[in-house]
Amino acid sequence: METRLLHLIPLFPFAGALTLFLFGRGMRRPNVHLVAITAIAGAFIATVLAFSRLHEAAHATGLTDHVWTWFSSGSLKVDVTLRMDALSGVMCLIITFIGTLIHIYSTGYMSHEKDHARFFSYLNLFCGAMLVLVLGDSLPVMFVGWEGVGLCSYLLIGFWYDVKANADAGKKAFITNRVGDFGFLLGMFLIFQAVGTLDIPSVNGAAAAFTAPLWGQTIGFWAALFLFIGACGKSAQIPLYVWLPDAMAGPTPVSALIHAATMVTAGVYMVARMHALFMVAPLALAIVALVGALTALFAAIIGFAQNDFKKVLAYSTVSQLGFMFVGVGTANFGSGVFHLMTHAFFKAGLFLCAGSVMHAMSGSGDITKMGGLKKLTPWTHGVFLVCWLAICGVPPFSGFFSKDAIVAGAFATHAFEGTSVPWMGSVVGVMLLAAALCTAFYMSRLYFLVFSGESRADDETKRHIHESPMEMVGPLVVLAGGALLSGFLGVPGSRNWLAHWLEPSVGPELHIAPMTEYALMAVSTGVAALGIVLAFVFYGGGYRDPAIRFAQSMPGFVQLVRDKFRVDEMYAFLITWLVKRPARLLFWVVDRFLIDKVLVHGSAAVVDVAGRLTRSLQTGDSQRYLAGFAIGVAALVYIATRPPQPHELRLKVEGTIVEADVGTGAVGGDILYEFDFDGDGKADRSGKTPVQRFVYEGSGRYTITAVVRDTKWDTSTTLVKKVTVK
Repeated sequence: METRLLHLIPLFPFAGALTLFLFGRGMRRPNVHLVAITAIAGAFIATVLAFSRLHEAAHATGLTDHVWTWFSSGSLKVDVTLRMDALSGVMCLIITFIGTLIHIYSTGYMSHEKDHARFFSYLNLFCGAMLVLVLGDSLPVMFVGWEGVGLCSYLLIGFWYDVKANADAGKKAFITNRVGDFGFLLGMFLIFQAVGTLDIPSVNGAAAAFTAPLWGQTIGFWAALFLFIGACGKSAQIPLYVWLPDAMAGPTPVSALIHAATMVTAGVYMVARMHALFMVAPLALAIVALVGALTALFAAIIGFAQNDFKKVLAYSTVSQLGFMFVGVGTANFGSGVFHLMTHAFFKAGLFLCAGSVMHAMSGSGDITKMGGLKKLTPWTHGVFLVCWLAICGVPPFSGFFSKDAIVAGAFATHAFEGTSVPWMGSVVGVMLLAAALCTAFYMSRLYFLVFSGESRADDETKRHIHESPMEMVGPLVVLAGGALLSGFLGVPGSRNWLAHWLEPSVGPELHIAPMTEYALMAVSTGVAALGIVLAFVFYGGGYRDPAIRFAQSMPGFVQLVRDKFRVDEMYAFLITWLVKRPARLLFWVVDRFLIDKVLVHGSAAVVDVAGRLTRSLQTGDSQRYLAGFAIGVAALVYIATRPPQPHELRLKVEGTIVEADVGTGAVGGDILYEFDFDGDGKADRSGKTPVQRFVYEGSGRYTITAVVRDTKWDTSTTLVKKVTVK
């Protein structure tokens, strides 16, 4: 169904960003807040209006809005067309609703920031780019939004760029994402080669074309794999996850919006959007599931020993994204999107709670110096409690339903049948259960160290601990409601509204036997309870004896986990250090020497010398000019009248007869030729003919010398060559 409503959804935040960028510095703070919140709230209202039109008649095909034709080259035509279907509609609701809450929260959190207009312009710009990514009806349009959110992430992570660590974190995120984006481009090129179009509905409808062989696999496998590399960069999966923990250098609302609810889920959304392509490449699906499971478990283990509040949540985000990729990687696309939605609520709530806690702790995020905040920040504690139970997977909170759907789907999937890894579903299912145990443990550790026991802060910090203002607490409460209730949208069985709603966009819901579902529900609940109990034994009320003894007994291992297994250091050696040396060599050879010295300074020196020489000749003395003129004329006459000089002595041997030729080009009235055939120093033949013959009396090796004399100019040329006579 065609509608002109969709382009208004990203237009609102783009207009807000442009307004604040051009006029924000001269606006009063309340007006800046009004523009920013109105822009994202306007996008939310437009999304609700469009979503309400997705009734049954348009549910399968969705709503479309053709804005303009971007470019047409040969057989490739790319239109800027926006499409809202079941999947993109849910994503737009998440982006605009949670984005509005975070904008409101930011008015309190950034209340003392001098450059607040720049912050809100970046925030609006990010939301607009994310909406383009989600609504884009073709891969090029999606890629514009894909790159847009990467740029905004760089700008927001490095918002406080006057601190070098923050600027470095922004660059790290930007460069790491470029690695993944290169894979995305390769995937697009392969898709166009296979089907001749980049429109997403057409690509999904022509999935059979991807079964052609290529490089030992199929085109579909390589296209899906390259797209997944792009997803690994954007959604922080192994090996491109390293940028996201450092991204915590940005303001906390940035962490909540970009690195919990929206941007980092772009890779999951892309795989779900291209589900038909991935379905014809089951081995690529297996890679997606395995990488997701490894990331979920690895990041969860790193979260055990982190002492920075936001770093714990950062690795939690990486881990939860791994869960989502297992969902889509086991062809259980609806469950992956389901966890994306519930994660948006409870992780945004957790990040904003982190900001509220840091606000209360005078900016400190060190959880070793916290404790006892349950009574001092009751609203923040209540929200964190709900979101903590949700991420741990405790029923009936939202994370319980979405995690269980993914784990159960992994054990029940048939996506890998007929491949070399039919057992992959069970393997990733076991890995996810282990990751769920780790998640419950480290998130409970965070809760107990921050909110239970007595405060470990210094006296000055204790005196200033206070609850956040209402503009920060209000959005927290709403997010807590979402973390509590959103799971009921995906209750297993016939009541699974979300799976039925997404079916036209991502395929039918994966069928799971009820007994399997209930058994895994019980196991998941037991795993969550075990993780919470273990964390209480170690950290209930603060650092307890078991935790202290464990740290003292294995200091090396604890430090290794705290150092994130030193993956950053490994990358620094394998990539940064190895690249820096040739880069430094190229810098000195190409930049400093070739460009600066030779091309820039060298050309300037040549011009300078030529100018000095020319200036010395231009003296104004007419006698010098006449003398120079006469010399030039004489040189021209000499060059024009002097015959060409011979350059080669050619010999032709027939028995004892040798014919010598110095070339017809040397013929002239003033030219005399002398030939010494026997090497005695005397001319045996001479005259004005350049060709002479000589008969030898017997065989042997002789040296022939030809002298060409110019009697007019009194010059001569001598040519020498040896000959063998038989």
